[in-house]
Amino acid sequence: MEKAKGTRSADTDGTEAERHHPAACDGALTKAFGFLGKRWNGVLLATLQHGPLGYAELRRAVEGISDSVLSERLSELSAAGLAYREVEPGPPVTVRYRLTPDGTALMPILTELAGWASQHLPDTPTSRRGGRG
Repeated sequence: MEKAKGTRSADTDGTEAERHHPAACDGALTKAFGFLGKRWNGVLLATLQHGPLGYAELRRAVEGISDSVLSERLSELSAAGLAYREVEPGPPVTVRYRLTPDGTALMPILTELAGWASQHLPDTPTSRRGGRG
C-alpha cells in the first residue's frame, strides 16, 4: 500500500504523528473540558487568581454554590495540582486556598476564554445574537 505524498503516518514518526493526530487533540480537549467544564471548577480557579481565600470567603464570592459542592470542588482542584490547601496554625486554625503554579499558568487561558464567551455566546440559553429571539 503506497502512502500519499506529503502525509505522515505513525510508522514513520510515531511521536509527532500521534501528537498531531486529530484523535489525540480531541482527547486532550476532552480531558481539559471534562475537568474545567465541571460546574464551578473554572469559576473557583478564576476567583483564586486574586489571591488566597478561606472557605467562607470563597463561599461568599461564588454565589449559588453549596457547601458540599464547594468542598468537593476544592478537593478536586487540590488533587489536580491546580490549587493548594494551606493550613495556618492558630489559634484559631485558618485554612486558605491558593493557586499552584500550574493553576496560575491556566489563568491567561481562562481569561481569553471568558473574553471570547462574553463576545460570542448569548447571555441566556434562549437569547440569540443579532437581535432575534
